[in-house]
Amino acid sequence: MSSPIIIVAGPTASGKSALALQLAEQFGGEIVNADSMQVYRELRVLTARPSAEDEARVPHHLYGVMSVAEVCSAGAWLEMALPCIDAIRRRGRLPVVCGGTGLYLKVLMEGIAPVPAVAPEIVEQAKQLYAEEGGELFRARLLEIDAAAERLAPADSQRLIRAYAVAKATGRTLAEWQQDQPTTPPLDARFLRIVLTPDRDALYARINKRFDTMVGLGALEEALAVAGMNLDPDLPALKALGVPDFQRYANGECELEEAVDKAKQLTRNFAKRQMTWFRHQLDADVAIQDFGAADAAPTSTAVRDFLRSPKAC
Repeated sequence: MSSPIIIVAGPTASGKSALALQLAEQFGGEIVNADSMQVYRELRVLTARPSAEDEARVPHHLYGVMSVAEVCSAGAWLEMALPCIDAIRRRGRLPVVCGGTGLYLKVLMEGIAPVPAVAPEIVEQAKQLYAEEGGELFRARLLEIDAAAERLAPADSQRLIRAYAVAKATGRTLAEWQQDQPTTPPLDARFLRIVLTPDRDALYARINKRFDTMVGLGALEEALAVAGMNLDPDLPALKALGVPDFQRYANGECELEEAVDKAKQLTRNFAKRQMTWFRHQLDADVAIQDFGAADAAPTSTAVRDFLRSPKAC
């Protein structure tokens, strides 16, 4: 019989972590991170990772497990998540997967296309070509072999380079590889999908307030410490919300207030994209039009009914 897994999803600052913690405590669960930035250990404040106190209340997994010098893709995350979830099950505990990275949740439930690994030298050649030609010319070059590049912005260096390297290394476009979806999901599981959908204006106000709090907790110092590592600026962690803006401030390109305002704006824009993705890509079994654990009684009832179902064991 398929065993149960709880998904707690929603936009940034919607209170996912608080709700996941409450449900994990109530139902004997352990929390698995599904946020693409919270995997990086050096960005605890800027990515709003659960506090050490919260992590001590129930086991938390896949938080701060990678360096900002590494790349965590959906495939890499899935390779970590599957054995982690299996171990939670074997302990007789309930996996509670919490995060706002929709692609991570999608590959967990549906699987991921088997795109071959690309040799580092091919990736490096693609990076050098992008640096030499710039985004517009590089994108035009990619369009000659991959029409799907039309959907990518010239400034989206990470996706452009990835698509170019895959096409050059394999002779097939990334879209062609992604069409080879697995016929079976990676887990024998049944999911209860809980999605937080708070009012947009209230969410934006919460984002602004939380960012001010993060600055007080050391977000600026955290971003500058990462900047001092002299890493490749195309690394995912160096594009985390707030990092580029604080680096601009450190370089004397703007005032601190301007950097904070810009980071808030980009965070609000990101939350809007997340809400759109969840609305169209993830069918919610339980939709919560509030923040996190503000009123978790109906959610607890839904989880209890789900766990009692004969289809879950």
